[in-house]
Amino acid sequence: MRQRSLVILTSVLTTGALTLTACGSRDDSGSKSDSDSGTTFTIGVDAPLSGENSTTGLGIQYGVQVAVDDANKNNWVPGVKFKVKALDDKAQPATGQQNATALVGDKTVLGAVGPLNSGVAQSMQQVFNSANMAEISPSNTNPELTMGKNWQTDKKRPYKSYFRTATTDALQGSFAADYAYNGLKKKKAFVVDDKQTYGAGLAKIFNKKFAELGGKIAGTDHVNTGDKDFGSLVTKIKNSGADLLYYGGQYDESSLITKQLKDAGVKIPLFGGDGMFATTYIETAGKASEGDLATSVGVPVDTLPAAKQFVETYKAKGYKGDYGAYGGYSYDAASAIIKAVKAVKDANGDKLPSDINDLRSKIVDEVQKSDFQGITGKVSFDEYGDTGNKQLTVYQVKDGAWKAVKTGTATG
Repeated sequence: MRQRSLVILTSVLTTGALTLTACGSRDDSGSKSDSDSGTTFTIGVDAPLSGENSTTGLGIQYGVQVAVDDANKNNWVPGVKFKVKALDDKAQPATGQQNATALVGDKTVLGAVGPLNSGVAQSMQQVFNSANMAEISPSNTNPELTMGKNWQTDKKRPYKSYFRTATTDALQGSFAADYAYNGLKKKKAFVVDDKQTYGAGLAKIFNKKFAELGGKIAGTDHVNTGDKDFGSLVTKIKNSGADLLYYGGQYDESSLITKQLKDAGVKIPLFGGDGMFATTYIETAGKASEGDLATSVGVPVDTLPAAKQFVETYKAKGYKGDYGAYGGYSYDAASAIIKAVKAVKDANGDKLPSDINDLRSKIVDEVQKSDFQGITGKVSFDEYGDTGNKQLTVYQVKDGAWKAVKTGTATG
């Protein structure tokens, strides 16, 4: 996933951030304080924690929290404890950029998990890269983030510090098109997007693949984020004779579109990407959501034996948000950073470098080498920083809940 609104940013906020100096943490000079409890470092989190997209954003925050708690409880890095610093980007690129600057300015922060939205990530990557600090998103799916603007013809990694545990839209869009044509036997699709980085990119890939498979594109259109009245769009779709609506965007608009579509008597399914995969979509659309579909990264976390304890802990703690979309991938992202800290410590005579910049840089190098079994599967990154886990799942709303209907490995 994911993009909310893309803003052209002309400057980077350079004001320093409040530095955490609790007992056992590094002080402002980056030197280690003596403490019987060891050293405390911070894992940063950036996600929309309020407003639109907060259901999935909170799932990211608390997925990281469970990982940090496990690391501390099980002494993953002897002599080192971790805590979480979660910042709310409100799904806005400018706010995300400010948060990245704040996290970089906090000398206890060794790496960050997030953001949720691809458009927000575009505003943050350079900030983290300039500080040689690892950033791992559990949800960004825009191919440009790892392979550059010309990724279809000339792949070039823009930032070595950026990684993700989610697979890309290049695979998600194709996977959806294949299921729509071959699984659902749909032959005529109307394609709509929200004009944002995530939504437009996803719709474009679906459009291309669906046509290649032999499907007909009945029409295309765009909406604006924040729109509430989709009457004219519904009329276009109805007149097109489409047997499927594919939507590239978020659950905020798509839940209203499907409701207005069904209310107008157009009984065709709405199919979207992981931006739709949230309980909020069903809650808002109500019965109109029955039969609608969405793709999401990986395998349903509830079905993974390795994730059983994670799910139980998340529920027992009463954490807010939806762990089902990205909670497990956030856990694995945080784990990759923490395991990288241990690798640096092991390679440096069982000590961590006293210089924070050196430590962060070495962590980036170790994250790149990640190779372990996470709760969502094997965690590894290719030369672009993309996950080695290419599994995707199609979900469908059945009896008021998302149910997995197909899981497979995407091949493009």
